[in-house]
Amino acid sequence: MENEIVVKKKGQTTIPAKTRKKFKIEEGTKLQLIETEDSIILKPKKSFWDMLGAYSEFGTPEEVKKRT
Repeated sequence: MENEIVVKKKGQTTIPAKTRKKFKIEEGTKLQLIETEDSIILKPKKSFWDMLGAYSEFGTPEEVKKRT
């Protein structure tokens, strides 16, 4: 699925609402910019707390709190 995004004067763009909803991007979400030889990838950056939970390599939130 291709979306066309226009770059404004100051380099700003708008991520389409459907894409923001799909990837849970809201105001304040940090994105990781990945440059390849011929493309740019924007990827939601996961916080430490996003990586906690079931099947996490860090453990459950309760386990992490016990270690800190």
